[in-house]
Amino acid sequence: VQLQASGGGLAQAGGSLRLSCVVSGDILSSSSVAWYRQVPLNQRVLVARISGDDSTNYADSVKGRFTISRDNAKNTVYLQMNGLKPDDAGVYYCNAGGYSSGTYYYFGRYWGQGTLVTVSS
Repeated sequence: VQLQASGGGLAQAGGSLRLSCVVSGDILSSSSVAWYRQVPLNQRVLVARISGDDSTNYADSVKGRFTISRDNAKNTVYLQMNGLKPDDAGVYYCNAGGYSSGTYYYFGRYWGQGTLVTVSS
C-alpha cells in the first residue's frame, strides 16, 4: 500500500487549497483515511478523517472550513480547505488504516509523504 499526497502550496489567508491523497492497493473503500498536520516538536495533529462508511470527523479548529471526501473510483481522498488561516500552515500527511477506540482515533500504518501548506497573512 502506498499513499501519494499532493496539492499543497501557498495561499493567502481566507483562500483555499485542495489536497489529494491517492491510495494504491485495494484498501480505500474499506479503510479510514485521515489527514494530519505536523506541528512543532514533530507531532502530527489529526485534522480530518473519513471512515469506510463515509462518516467524517474534524478537529474543532477546522470545522465548517475543511471538508474531507473520497472518490473510490479514483482511489483518492481529498481535503478541501477553505477560509485558510495562518495557523493552518504546515506539512500535511495522509494516513490510511486507522481506527477508533472509544473517543480516541489511532493512526494506521500507512503514511504518505508530506505536502506543504503555506498561508500568508
